[in-house]
Amino acid sequence: MTDTRVNETDKLPHYVRRETFDPYDGEKLDPKLERYYMATQWRLMWWKLKRHKLALWSGVLLVFLYVSILFSEMIAPYGVGTRNIDHIYAPPQAVHLFHEGRFVGPFVYGFDYKLDLDTLKREYTPDPTKVQPLRFFCKGDSWEWMGLVPGSWHFVCAAEGGTFFLLGTDRLGRDMFSRLAYGTRISLTIGLIGVMVKFVLGIVLGGLAGYYGGWVDMVIQRMIEIIRSFPELPLWMALSAALPVSWSPIYIYFGITLILGLIGWTGLGRAVRSKLLALREEDFCTAATLMGASPKRVIFRHLVPSFMSHLIASATLAIPTMILGETALSFLGLGLRPPITSWGVLLTEAQNINVVALYPWLLLPVVPVIVTVLAFNFLGDGLRDAADPYK
Repeated sequence: MTDTRVNETDKLPHYVRRETFDPYDGEKLDPKLERYYMATQWRLMWWKLKRHKLALWSGVLLVFLYVSILFSEMIAPYGVGTRNIDHIYAPPQAVHLFHEGRFVGPFVYGFDYKLDLDTLKREYTPDPTKVQPLRFFCKGDSWEWMGLVPGSWHFVCAAEGGTFFLLGTDRLGRDMFSRLAYGTRISLTIGLIGVMVKFVLGIVLGGLAGYYGGWVDMVIQRMIEIIRSFPELPLWMALSAALPVSWSPIYIYFGITLILGLIGWTGLGRAVRSKLLALREEDFCTAATLMGASPKRVIFRHLVPSFMSHLIASATLAIPTMILGETALSFLGLGLRPPITSWGVLLTEAQNINVVALYPWLLLPVVPVIVTVLAFNFLGDGLRDAADPYK
């Protein structure tokens, strides 16, 4: 019979570590991996967003724009309604630093004006003999910050007795740059308020449909289908035209905001419903229900935070839709009306193609619209990628 016993010298080497393993021993863990695995969801999203340079710089630009609306009165060289009757349809004035080879500082050249009797076009030509240095942190047209705090300080002003039209003037001689600065406040805030209305309706109604299902889901889904069956722009136009003409500009402002929110919630409502239909069967939702949590607490405390990153990305993509909606309605004369100033109201000056051919700077308000919408879209793409940091 063969001896199957193994001698001590023939044993295989033992590679298992016999010391007690301490998972919290920093010397045994890679610091980079530990930093990654111990990071929170929000920190992981921030790390991934930082790698998306275009989205990051778009976010910086949007922060700058929203901070600027707090100082619109001081950024604008002139008041929103200040008229320069001697400079109607004046072209933009370029800012110079050197005059005849000598450093002067920021200045503009004054205008020489004449009327072309053949075309009836106002022709302005820079006069090199009229050097008008710009003034900084100076007193100019009076204003009331948010209609509450009076003041007259501006970051930049024209020279005494001179002019400073960075983006030219309109048919009433009003400075386009000043009106654009004031319009930024209205156009950007109407997007935020509209999205707030949209999110409240979308999360509440979509959450009820997804959590309860049954007849509640059926009623809300039919409501969404009815709203989505109407063409969006004609529906906006019809509801905006229904606003009383006698309303004050501030009522018109909130009315347009409410209309944009009431129509724009349907897509978010369906997204929230689909998420809740999938998440309500998860173990954590069942555990919360068995422990006596109310449906309101289950929805807003447990279910909605589970896809908060998706909601953040949706918000950044919804705001430009609101801005474009307000701009389109105001451009068609059915949205905000003077004396309120917004990007859409400014673009109403560009409805006449003959005027635009003669004075193309009236189209300049379309530039911030395009830049802002692109910035929101780039930021939304970055947030959507960062919402799933494990990919």
